[in-house]
Amino acid sequence: MKSFGFKYGIQWVASIAALAMTSVTFSQSLQDLKNDPNNAENVLTYGMGYKQQRYSDLLQINKDTVKRLVPVWSTSLGSNYGEQGQPLVYNGVMYLVNAEYTVAINIENGQQLWRTKVDWDPNTPRVVCCGITNKGLAIYNGKVFRGTLDAHMVALDQKTGKQVWKTKIANWQEGFTITSAPLIANGVLITGISGAEFGVRGFLDGLDPETGKQLWRKYTIPAPGEKGNETWPKGDAYLRGGGSTWITGSYDADLDTVYWGVGNAGPWAPSGRPGDNLYTASVLALNPKTGDIKWHRQIVPNEMFDLDAVWEWIVGDIKYKGANRKVIMHLSRGGFLYVVDRTNGELLSAKPFEKINWATHVDMKTGRPVESEVSKKVRAGEQIELWPGQWGAKTWGHAAFNPMDGLIYTNTTHASRLVKFEPVEYKVGQRYVGLQNAPAPRDPKEPIGHMEAIDPITAKAKWRVPLMDIPNYSAVLATAGGLMFTGKETGELVALDMQTGKQLWEYKTTSGINAQPITYLHHGKQYIAVQSGIGGVNVVRMGPQLKDIPRGGSVVVFALMDK
Repeated sequence: MKSFGFKYGIQWVASIAALAMTSVTFSQSLQDLKNDPNNAENVLTYGMGYKQQRYSDLLQINKDTVKRLVPVWSTSLGSNYGEQGQPLVYNGVMYLVNAEYTVAINIENGQQLWRTKVDWDPNTPRVVCCGITNKGLAIYNGKVFRGTLDAHMVALDQKTGKQVWKTKIANWQEGFTITSAPLIANGVLITGISGAEFGVRGFLDGLDPETGKQLWRKYTIPAPGEKGNETWPKGDAYLRGGGSTWITGSYDADLDTVYWGVGNAGPWAPSGRPGDNLYTASVLALNPKTGDIKWHRQIVPNEMFDLDAVWEWIVGDIKYKGANRKVIMHLSRGGFLYVVDRTNGELLSAKPFEKINWATHVDMKTGRPVESEVSKKVRAGEQIELWPGQWGAKTWGHAAFNPMDGLIYTNTTHASRLVKFEPVEYKVGQRYVGLQNAPAPRDPKEPIGHMEAIDPITAKAKWRVPLMDIPNYSAVLATAGGLMFTGKETGELVALDMQTGKQLWEYKTTSGINAQPITYLHHGKQYIAVQSGIGGVNVVRMGPQLKDIPRGGSVVVFALMDK
């Protein structure tokens, strides 16, 4: 296996870049982005397609051949903060991001073409909720787009890595950050933000990708006079209402509709914000050209546990009661699996896929979860054991949807927390939560998570593989070869049989994997790529278990060894 560090890569930048420029084109059209899943040689969008299904019909690497899967090259990404990103691939070049760098690599041999350092204020990490990280980028019309920890959006020249423009989205001193990948939809660059734990007022921004000029802003917390503000108390609570948008939305190009999940309300303690608190814990169906809301569905009114709707909403077509339905699917942090008609917001299914005690069920007439006696006790001031806890029934690591068998493949979490509300006062740039949050006693015989295949309508698992010590924080890749790929915090990239969950292959990388594997074709050969580098919130949550995992980011690429 070839391995390249930064010093080696920098020596080759001029010669390799000059060679690459002679044969590589760098301009992508909107049609290219729309057709991303149909072009196996490129990966142009976050989620391996606008639908965010993370499914590939490539099948060279399959259940029979995976035993011959070996690493062919790896390249250092130069950061110790951690790797959560999803690479993009276009015409023989791989583009990657982490919190510190944007990098372009020749996929033929792993040599670095260019590397651009991200210039963010060194004081920014004090307002970062959940890890110094970045989950991905976008490419379009010869530019690479990424967010920064200090809440800027940057466009780089795809050939050289030089900055084309930089736009300030928000003031990081107020608690805003950007850790998510932007989305190009119908010619508009859309970005979300983080910061609900710091009392921000969440929003989505639509930018002109050529200039970085703001085209529109849609606040997730409506102001007085706007529809939805009646769900907030009178006064200025809406200005600190949370509703961050830190996981990238999906897009139906035929309907020209973006589906973006919205995070928790602020503060978590709900006594000072009676009402449903729109549009927290909701999915928004948006016009990408204007930011106008076509419809919304709130899954947790007056949300109070950080069990919100921010995770990915996967676009798919499924059979429901004998009819073909266009849907979006969502494994919620609160433990319910939502299936929603994406044309109009109709709720089709909402069943539990994990242990839940904060609600008894979802009322299908109203779409509202019915709070349990446990939730009533915590509202009354008592401490409770909450299932699932703030880790969620599923972490941010994205699920995959196989349109061939109709199943969702995912990592899930099985953990509780001891919680009790407490008074909190808003101060700019400081955490605004109002919750005592402590570990709950855990039965060592119980798993802490699972790898599993789930039916989206019944929310029943076809199979489950228990994880006894550390939950997975990696996304999932599903392939027509019958394989589910995902990563472990201890560094293993694993391949499971999608029919049974049996592990067929693994390779241990040099650090932990909490990133997003992809697959692509190059010169007729299938490759798997994943970023490795322990980081993110779980390093804090499970510090003792992960203390011996080496730091250091890299990307590792695999292919089948010749017979």
